[in-house]
Amino acid sequence: MMDGEIANIKKWIVIYPVYINSKKTIVEGRRISISKACENPTCVEIGDCCSYLKIPFAIEIDKAYPRDFMQRGRVRALLKREDGTLYNPAISSRKQLMLHVAELVPRHPGRTKKQEAASTSTAAAAGPSSKSGKGGRKKR
Repeated sequence: MMDGEIANIKKWIVIYPVYINSKKTIVEGRRISISKACENPTCVEIGDCCSYLKIPFAIEIDKAYPRDFMQRGRVRALLKREDGTLYNPAISSRKQLMLHVAELVPRHPGRTKKQEAASTSTAAAAGPSSKSGKGGRKKR
């Protein structure tokens, strides 16, 4: 069973993090609207979202997106079983999978912790150091 799955992974659909990255343009490879996309997703986050959606997936770390080859990694996902039934009835196309994953990534446990830490540190840094608008040259 496992050998067959590994050999057949080439038929699985591919999701590069670029596809759902709100920081990218369509030309750079984004595939969904900015309003639905998420900020800088990682392969691991996309993989975790696939497992949450009960969709079999495989992370390929050594692969890169041709248009942005510095960003390594992509995720392969399998939408249908051998007999053609869907693993998740709500997701029947790669577009739907991208939209669902982009919706879930901002709520990813690793990400929520990161954001809390980032927001507290930026708030602390911005507090005392920011000056009021006084100073500079006087108007005549």
